[in-house]
Amino acid sequence: MSDDSRIVTAIDIGTTSIRAMIAESDGQGEPVFMGYGIAPASGMKRGVVVNMEKAVEAITKAVEDAELMASVHIESAVAGIAGDHVKSINSHGVVGTSGADIDINEKDVARAIEAASAVAIPTDREIIHILPQEYTIDEQTGIKNPIGMNGVRLEVEVHIVTAAVTSARNIQRSLEKCEINSEHLVLQALASSYANITNEEEDMGVVLIDIGGDITDVAVFFDGSIRHTGVVPIGGKNVTNDITIGLRTTMAQAESLKLTYGSSLVSSVDPDEMMEVVTAGGRDARQISRNVLATIIEPRMEEILSLAAREIKKANPPESLTSGVVLTGGGVLLPGTVALAEQVLDMPVRIGVPSGIEGLPENLMSPDASTVVGLIKYGIMNGPGREKPGKGLKGLFRKIENWISNNF
Repeated sequence: MSDDSRIVTAIDIGTTSIRAMIAESDGQGEPVFMGYGIAPASGMKRGVVVNMEKAVEAITKAVEDAELMASVHIESAVAGIAGDHVKSINSHGVVGTSGADIDINEKDVARAIEAASAVAIPTDREIIHILPQEYTIDEQTGIKNPIGMNGVRLEVEVHIVTAAVTSARNIQRSLEKCEINSEHLVLQALASSYANITNEEEDMGVVLIDIGGDITDVAVFFDGSIRHTGVVPIGGKNVTNDITIGLRTTMAQAESLKLTYGSSLVSSVDPDEMMEVVTAGGRDARQISRNVLATIIEPRMEEILSLAAREIKKANPPESLTSGVVLTGGGVLLPGTVALAEQVLDMPVRIGVPSGIEGLPENLMSPDASTVVGLIKYGIMNGPGREKPGKGLKGLFRKIENWISNNF
């Protein structure tokens, strides 16, 4: 390991599985894969810790497996956060600069972001991200980096992501019980975008839809910036529940049938193809057409995508999001999902496959690994986080200073 390299660990705390990944930064911002671990999720529901003891056990198992593969011991990590408690708003801030004869500097930018962040946040919520979208200098709009430019009036548009204090602290506390310091707490939709979306796509307009177990994350980008984030409170487990009820079988059997025979589009299934279904209660197995299974899956997937479409509209996007939609997450692995999404969303759709880590094993080049890969890239691009995030305005100022130092 070179002197300027560092180890970055990512932990994706999902509702169906916990994933840990370890990579080495070579000092040039290029991550190199070192290790990976996965464990069935326990103690989680819709992105929220509901049983800390079980959550800690699952996190510990995933991290230990990753450490064993990488032959290192980790003490800190970048962790993901999601759930319907996550809310976002866009805000505007304006300040006077140091003067017309003095170039705009980091302090001016920090004051502008601070002004934009001075919004009423309830005491039971905390800021997770402050993401600048664009700047305006003396009515000159569309500026991405104002540092070094001249002007007397600096304005900024920011996207602010907040989370319930208790939910964020419970994730951090779970990591502490595993003797892991939380460097960054990152919105999972933002993390997934780091692994799947290019700068060109952000400029042209693109939507990321991450279908997880209990929830679906939506992020809308255009004009080079994130413009809206939202959460749909249903995901792949809801599809499994529907199969369980519709075919009167067990959850385990329903999940197996979904992955082996399932399709999101009824029209793509041969109605003459049969499958064996073991009925709950130990009754004899039955032969059922795959078409029946698809008629259960399609309405729920259509509902998820329709609710995602509502979130997209909240962003007030331009008439054309030229780059279309990127689908990712474990819930998009069913055949027919892309075709159904194109019908519901009326946009071109592709499956997002994570990339950007040298030596990433082929089995991790899959949509369900998008968040953990994105967390690695986020950790490398944003540098080591602070040991204990500050509270209140002091903590907010430190977050702003940290963001500027890492991005300019």
